[in-house]
Amino acid sequence: MIIYQETKEKFLEDVLNNRIDGLIQERFRLTMYKNTNPAELNSWRNSMLYMKNALEDPEIAGNCGVAIEYKIPQTSKRIDFLLSGYNSSAAGHVVLVELKQWEKAELTDQDAIVNTFIGKGIRAQNHPSYQAWTYASLLDQFNEAVYRHDIRIKPCAYLHNYTDDGVLSHEHYQEYFDKAPLFFREDLYKFREFIKKFVRKGDKGKLLFKIENGKIRPSRNLADALASMLAGNPEFLMIDEQKIIFETALSLIKKAKKGKKQVLIVKGGPGTGKSVVAVQLLVAVTQMRKLIHYVTKNAAPRKVYESKLTGKMTRTQYENLFKGSGAYHNCIPDTLDALIVDEAHRLRERSGLFGNLGENQIKEIIRSSKSAVFFIDEDQRVTLHDIGSREEIRKWAHRENAEITECELSSQFRCNGSDGYLAWLDQVLQIRETANYKLNELDYDFRVFDSPEELREVIFEKNLISNKARLVAGYCWDWISKKNPKEFDIIIGDRFRMQWNLQSYGNLWLINRDSVNQVGCIHTCQGLELDYIGVIIGPDLIFRNNKICTDPSKRSHMDTSVRGYRTLLKKEPLRTPARLDLIIKNTYRTLMTRGTRGCYVYCTDPNTSDYFKELKLNHFK
Repeated sequence: MIIYQETKEKFLEDVLNNRIDGLIQERFRLTMYKNTNPAELNSWRNSMLYMKNALEDPEIAGNCGVAIEYKIPQTSKRIDFLLSGYNSSAAGHVVLVELKQWEKAELTDQDAIVNTFIGKGIRAQNHPSYQAWTYASLLDQFNEAVYRHDIRIKPCAYLHNYTDDGVLSHEHYQEYFDKAPLFFREDLYKFREFIKKFVRKGDKGKLLFKIENGKIRPSRNLADALASMLAGNPEFLMIDEQKIIFETALSLIKKAKKGKKQVLIVKGGPGTGKSVVAVQLLVAVTQMRKLIHYVTKNAAPRKVYESKLTGKMTRTQYENLFKGSGAYHNCIPDTLDALIVDEAHRLRERSGLFGNLGENQIKEIIRSSKSAVFFIDEDQRVTLHDIGSREEIRKWAHRENAEITECELSSQFRCNGSDGYLAWLDQVLQIRETANYKLNELDYDFRVFDSPEELREVIFEKNLISNKARLVAGYCWDWISKKNPKEFDIIIGDRFRMQWNLQSYGNLWLINRDSVNQVGCIHTCQGLELDYIGVIIGPDLIFRNNKICTDPSKRSHMDTSVRGYRTLLKKEPLRTPARLDLIIKNTYRTLMTRGTRGCYVYCTDPNTSDYFKELKLNHFK
């Protein structure tokens, strides 16, 4: 998606007439369905003047293509400036420019990280050349038009307010400004020469049109790439906050020691790359020859990862790296150098099959290691037993005399990188008030079906592509087939009869070739992703009198996530209804964000179905 697209000639005219910022702002509002903040508007106003100066060269043809604010496929990130055309040999090129308003920066000892003044203080940021290079690599990776039409992407960074002081050009960052040249305030003519090396003849924006309309490749699945990552291969590029958090975590792990524990809390929503960063950390710290474990409460991700690593490492090697969250209740303090806790929102107080071991999993994890990294999304707490919250982690970190650092991941890689879909989902489930979106105009395939048979048919069809489409449902039907394999569990009307995932599949339901014929639940898919997800919304969530209503009594008696809620209602009658309401809403929010490319829904309640359909087509009132 491109916010502003014109020829160089028209771009220069728009800047000269002082309307470029207004045009970008208006097109941003029409395409992104939200307003920009004053800082971003001011950056457009200033930076485009400098880009005008750079392009005012007759050797750069007037009909070269100009694009401003191009949204990278599969992410929520935008490229500042693209210039398209042909070089002297008639080869198609696109110059990618990362623009910065910076005036000063500080050297760090971390890879590709600098400190600079952002907002109201000094903050860690990616080196501009690293940022430009990773954005170009993502464009290569996701847009088929780039390689199909042999379009060569040439990244660079232009800091038009920054006088070179030897910091950003320090040899520590050499690897990255070799890949994406860096141009400072005094480098206007050098910047022009770089542009002219690749773009001299105009293309009337044809190359940008091809990129804008190019077929988008599916993103790489973490589980599929895991073996290669553990072998040290760079399967995923870390961008922006991901890279900053990765380097921050490495720094904290290196300095942690007995008596001076380090706790890092990383907040991030669905698809922000929490698990990717966690695995990258596992690889890096293992290569440092430090003792580290990757920890999850939910067994499904661990079982999927184990299946992907079969033949790549022994079972003992695997079990020495990947652990359940209940493994530390009797661990000697400071035994491990680091624990990387993914899906930390699912941690519980006590461990063991009967909840009779240990005292508190958060406390035990912090106590067992010199450093602990908690990746957390509090909106994915889906049972009454989930205690993982930033507040709870802070409490135990303080009691263990640990230093606490907090970060946030916001780059979106799931749901086609659509922040709009996530905001719409929070609004439609009435979890929180968010921006006013028309979902049908966002870059995500969301559909509401009138029958479960239609939903099943389209999921079967999508699954033929790459075995990455599945049906899931709220746990509103008993698991009868667990003991009687010939029985059906989920029966809707006269023609829809399906079973919950087979017990023989266990936690491998998501990747088993035949498991598309069964229905999964929150316990078999949380922490994992697919291309397409089909969600059956049961009677535990309905729409009545302009309100989303939840009812735990409609859940199966076999669902442990709300087990004991009646007793809890008697003990805490004021607090418990809100907790139950949020658990059910969070469950469906989590299910409806498992698909990277699309989410398809069937509601057992017709009024709820109509509600979803209406809000797909219209703004919220």
